[in-house]
This record gives sequence, C-alpha cells and structure tokens, in this order.
Amino acid sequence: QLQLVESGGGLVQPGGSLRLSCAVSGGILDLYAIGWFRQAPGKEREGVSCINNGGDSVKYADSVKGRFIISRDKSKKMVYLQINSLLPEDTAVYYCAADPFTPQTTNLCNRDYYPPFWGQGTQVTVSA
Repeated sequence: QLQLVESGGGLVQPGGSLRLSCAVSGGILDLYAIGWFRQAPGKEREGVSCINNGGDSVKYADSVKGRFIISRDKSKKMVYLQINSLLPEDTAVYYCAADPFTPQTTNLCNRDYYPPFWGQGTQVTVSA
C-alpha cells in the first residue's frame, strides 16, 4: 500500500517561504503522478500543484503561479513544494496525493478528480 507523509509546515510571516516535503513509500514513485492540495477551514479543497511521473509536466493553480514550485527526487522518493512570498490566504492544511491511473498527466489536479492515495497533511499558517 502506497504511503505518503508530508512534512515542513509551520508558522511563517507574510512574505516568507517554506519547503514542504512528501515522502513516498510502499511503491515505485515513477508509477505515480503526485499533487499538492490544500484545504482551509470552510473552503473547498484546492489542487495547488501537480507533477507527472516523468517530472516533465507540471500544473499550478492560478493563485500560486510564480510563487510555488513543485519538484520530485526519484532517488529519495520525495516530492517537494517550495512555497515563496507567502500570503495569509495560503493558510491551510497541505496534503500530497498520488495518482496511479494517469501518471503521465497532471489530471489529479483537476477539480473533479480524486486521487486514491493521500497523506495526513501538514499545517501551514501565514500570520504576522
């Protein structure tokens, strides 16, 4: 069973940066597209950024373009989300998820797509 574990969240001031990590175990990372999602209290889940299994196709939500960068390290079985220029509205629980069905795409970022594997989430709070 594939397992995903997020880390790297925390409290940061507006304008600051964090790097979130998603450790993947129990499977071969190359077989999955990976996505980062977030959910704030009272709001819908948002697909923040996704990367396909080859790392050559990425997708970003409009709200984070130019500020967030997704990457993956095959040797370490890790997927990262570098988040810069943080805003208070970035406050949310951030989750990583894996898609084994269309790994060569970033479909898992589509609003009506629900990947089958999820981590437990890491809290990001942006506040002065």
